[in-house]
Amino acid sequence: MTKILAEFSYKRQEVRKGYTDKYLHINLSIYSIEEKPIPEKVKDVFIGGKGYDLWLMWEYLPRDRIVKWDEPENPLCISSGPLGGVMGYPGAGKSIVTAISPLTDIIIDSNVGGFFGPWMKFAGFDALRIVGKAKEPVVIVIDGLKEKVWIELAEELPTETHLLADMLNEKYMNVDKETGKNDRLYVSVVSSGPAADHTYFGCLNFSWWDNRRKVNHVKQAGRGGTGTVFRNKNLVALVAHSPPIKLESVGPDDRDTLRKVGREHSSEILKLDSQQNRMRVIGTAHLPSIMSEFDLLPTYNFKYGRDDNGKDKTLWGDHYEKIFTNTGKGWDGCWRGCAINCAHCVEGYELKTGPFKGQKVLVDGPEYETIAGCGSNIGIFDPLQVVEINFYCDTYGIDTISFGTATAFIMECYMAGILNKERTDGLELKWGNFEAVTELLHRMARGEGQFPLIFAKGIKKMQEYFRANYNLTKEQERFIQDIGMAHKGLEYSEYVTKESLAQQGGYGLTLKGPQHDEAWLIFLDMVHNYMPTFENKADALTWFPYWRTWFSLNGLCKLPWNDVVPADNKETDEPHKVPKHIQFYADFFESVTGRHMGDSPKEREANLILMSERVYQFQRVFNVRLGHGRREDDSNPPYRSVGPVTLEEYNSRLDRYDKQLAEELGKTLEEIRKMPVGERHALTRKIREERYRKLQDTVYEKRGWNHKSGVIKISKAKEIWPEWLVKEVLPFIKDLQD
Repeated sequence: MTKILAEFSYKRQEVRKGYTDKYLHINLSIYSIEEKPIPEKVKDVFIGGKGYDLWLMWEYLPRDRIVKWDEPENPLCISSGPLGGVMGYPGAGKSIVTAISPLTDIIIDSNVGGFFGPWMKFAGFDALRIVGKAKEPVVIVIDGLKEKVWIELAEELPTETHLLADMLNEKYMNVDKETGKNDRLYVSVVSSGPAADHTYFGCLNFSWWDNRRKVNHVKQAGRGGTGTVFRNKNLVALVAHSPPIKLESVGPDDRDTLRKVGREHSSEILKLDSQQNRMRVIGTAHLPSIMSEFDLLPTYNFKYGRDDNGKDKTLWGDHYEKIFTNTGKGWDGCWRGCAINCAHCVEGYELKTGPFKGQKVLVDGPEYETIAGCGSNIGIFDPLQVVEINFYCDTYGIDTISFGTATAFIMECYMAGILNKERTDGLELKWGNFEAVTELLHRMARGEGQFPLIFAKGIKKMQEYFRANYNLTKEQERFIQDIGMAHKGLEYSEYVTKESLAQQGGYGLTLKGPQHDEAWLIFLDMVHNYMPTFENKADALTWFPYWRTWFSLNGLCKLPWNDVVPADNKETDEPHKVPKHIQFYADFFESVTGRHMGDSPKEREANLILMSERVYQFQRVFNVRLGHGRREDDSNPPYRSVGPVTLEEYNSRLDRYDKQLAEELGKTLEEIRKMPVGERHALTRKIREERYRKLQDTVYEKRGWNHKSGVIKISKAKEIWPEWLVKEVLPFIKDLQD
């Protein structure tokens, strides 16, 4: 019989207007469980989702010192949002996880599909805060049917996600004794994996039950090491068990409007998806071919935007369409009733390596970031090899983005002679060496070997180790700094940004580090050319981070907003914003919460943006409180994100770079080519780095930040926040004003 370490009984709060107005506080150090109210003033400003997570962290952390990621006081928070869990609206099943990141030492926020956040809400809680460290491996169960929360000993449970999700889903489902029917659809498991014990970029896996295939799937809260924090707390799993739900379960203020807007948005997707990105068939696997066409697909550690010999074509969506199973024939979504249905998978894949070699498994994805990061960026062009890496990253609890980008870094170091087989514990880390990559993965999961554990700390720590131990020349030190695609300690997600100033800012000026979800502008800038001027780009770097934050406050996926757009979207004044969909979301929010967003389209948009700006700016101040969040933290991204590091890169796109240089200097191409190529290369770097600094100044002004410190101006704080919140943040910003 499972040993219960703590148990808490409660009266389940029905959801009203998207909220229960309760959260759970669990302290693993003392095995305590408490239900607490969410004050109305917090609800008004922070909305839900990431907003709630940030406030729960802010409120709990000690103010007299900076807490590190592996201290018991580091809170791990999970919340969905008022719109999370709405059946019938596309993309309404997201959760947001926050913690102090092992990679960055600041707040990481990671959004994730799967059903845990909504099921937790319908079990009675808008948010969860976990602090402390358990003395032994434990599982936390939130059961809305029994109206109990308990902490139990994990005993002999496996840590690999694909085993654990199945085992706990079956353990906690209910079975009707008369009919034999089960409710396993309403059980969701959160877990990490054995590699998260040894890495700084461990991910969290959120499960959901596929009733058609009779299998569990997982989605990842991938970025920044949330799985590492989870495992450091001695957590093996979280389980949420929800009562059965329907549209009315969210307690909408206006059910008829909710039905209408959900039906209209879903119908548009069903009609237009096949003519646009075919998300229902190949999901985000449609992106590699487009990125390659525009020279934006990371290849060989972001050196190039495609493989010039055409090998990257094997990673395009038409190949994954053949590999994905049952695509377009049924339900493939990570939330119930999501019309975009983009969560595809590979069934019956026979593993070629590792402890499960020869076994047939279901692999969720791969999605674009994994295809690019664990494919083209490390010189692997076999789509099934990417599938294998995808599976093991997931079940071991490893972020595929950090893993792919960090692997690309060490491969380029190996090719440059900075690393060798002696330094890599015998691993021949040349471009495309699938066997070495998978062996690196398996050793990380086992915690075996010196080099795998150095690698597991991420690019920033690797750079520090290489400098301290490898007797590098000054040129080599500059080289590893230039090609190490990490900023603020976080590895870059998978877009080549050399030609997109907007996306350079979208990565370099982020709150948490270079993750595309905050300001994914590469497509709008380079493919659609929606922001051709410098001012357009700076404006976008203000509006888009605020707008995209709104989805994380409400428990929503961003893909239904801009991956399938109205047929007449290009004819609107602001096609990059998808204005019709902004109004959909205003209707959606009003119909559930009853909060009036305004009487005109512009007023409604402005009010939605203000909601997000309040939380976005608060997170910046939170970084300041943790000793970061200043100008120097946004400055000096790795040069490869800005321009060509090597002469090899410059020469590979010689016409492009020479023409750009001629335009910048007001000279003819013939005049430019009289200069030695090395001089042209150096001039390009000087111009591009200065352009980034100019962008930084302009965006700071638009966001209301001090040019010198990078901290929000007090006047701006008073403009957007109520007085009580200004008083909260003032001690951390008042001494950093110009």
